[in-house]
Amino acid sequence: MMNRRQLVCATGAALLASIPKALAATYDLIIRGGRVVDPSTGLDATRDVAISGGRIAAVEGSISADAAETIDARGKIVAPGLIDIHTHAGRSKEGPPMCLQDGVTGWVDAGTGGADNMDAVAAIARGAPQIGRCLVNIARTGVIAPGGELHDINAANVALAQAAIARNRDVVVGVKARLSDNVTGANDLEALRRAQEAAAPFNLPVMVHVGQNYSPLRAILALLKRGDIATHIYAPGKNGILDDKGMLLPEVMAARRRGVIFDFGNGVTDHFDWDTVEKATRQGLWPDTFSTDWSTASKTTGVVDLPNVMSKFIMFGMPLSRIIAAATINAARCFPAFDDRGTLNVGAPADLAIMELRDGTFEFLDNYKGTRTGRQRLFPSETVLNGKHVQHA
Repeated sequence: MMNRRQLVCATGAALLASIPKALAATYDLIIRGGRVVDPSTGLDATRDVAISGGRIAAVEGSISADAAETIDARGKIVAPGLIDIHTHAGRSKEGPPMCLQDGVTGWVDAGTGGADNMDAVAAIARGAPQIGRCLVNIARTGVIAPGGELHDINAANVALAQAAIARNRDVVVGVKARLSDNVTGANDLEALRRAQEAAAPFNLPVMVHVGQNYSPLRAILALLKRGDIATHIYAPGKNGILDDKGMLLPEVMAARRRGVIFDFGNGVTDHFDWDTVEKATRQGLWPDTFSTDWSTASKTTGVVDLPNVMSKFIMFGMPLSRIIAAATINAARCFPAFDDRGTLNVGAPADLAIMELRDGTFEFLDNYKGTRTGRQRLFPSETVLNGKHVQHA
C-alpha cells in the first residue's frame, strides 16, 4: 500500500504522462503523405497538411496529431485550390458546383453578362459554394454566339457598363471585350477603348479575347495596361501572335514585360491549335495563367476540365511546378478577390486540389480536331474548400 508521498508522486506522474496527449494539437482535417506542390512557397516534396478552422494550420514532413478526418494522398499531388480566370460558370446555378468537382475553388465568369443581364450572373456568383467573380461584358447584351455582340458599336455603352459594375461591385472584378472579327468586325479597337473607359473609375483590369482579329494584334496590345489580360493567346490565323514566317511578334514579349498577362483560354472554337502552341512556346511564350473558357457542356468537348487543360502543356515540356503555378498563385494575382488564395501558406484559407498524375497514353484535342498524344495527364481526385472535404460525385 502506497503512503501519502508515494500516492502524490504517482498521481503527479500520471498527470504529467497525460499532458502531452492533452496538449497535442488536434485538427479538423489532415491530408497525409501527398506530393505537396505549392509554387507560392517553392515547395515540391512529400508532406502532411493539417487544417483547422478552415485554414492551413501546418505543412510538415509528418504530423502525428489526431484529426477529425484524414485524407490519404499518397501517390497524389496536393496543390492549392485551382483558380480558373476564364469560365462561363455564371450561366447557370449548376455550373459552380460542377467546377468544384474538378478542384476549382475559385472562378471568374468572363463576360457572360453585360449591363442588361449582369445582375443574374452576379447572383449566381454570390450563391456559388466557392469564390465566384465576374467580368462585365462591355457589350450590354453579354455574349451573343453565334453572331457576335459588338457589330453595332452602340452596344458598347460605357455608362450602362459602369452602372452594372457599381450595382455588383462585390463580385465584379473587371471588364471583358471579345475582339475577334466575327464578334466586332472593324469595331474592335473602339470596343476596347470603351472597355478601358468603363473600367478606369473602378481601377479594374480588362480582359480581351483575341484571335482572328480585324485589327493587327500589335494595335490591340498597345492599348492594354499593366494587369490587363489577353486570353486565347495561341489563336491561329490572321493578326495573331505569330508573323507570316511563324515568328513571335516582338510586341507580344514587350507587352508581357510591361505587365500584360497572357492567358491560355482553351475554349472549343478557333482559340488554339497545336502548331501555334508549339511555335510560340519554342520562342518562350508560355501561358501566365491557364483557363478553360468552361461551360457545363465542357465534359463533352476537348476541354474536359482544368486539370486536363493543364496537362496539355506537359507534352510541350512545361515543368509541373510552373503548370500548377499558372492555375493557382499566378491566377490569384490577377484579381485582388483572390489575394489570400493560390497558396498553402500557414494561415491561408484551406482550399486545396488533390490530383492524380497518371502515366499512360492520353489523347488531347485542340480546337481544330487536331490530336496529340501525351504520356501524362492530371485527373481531379479530391477537393477541399474552406477546410471541408468536398464529396465528389
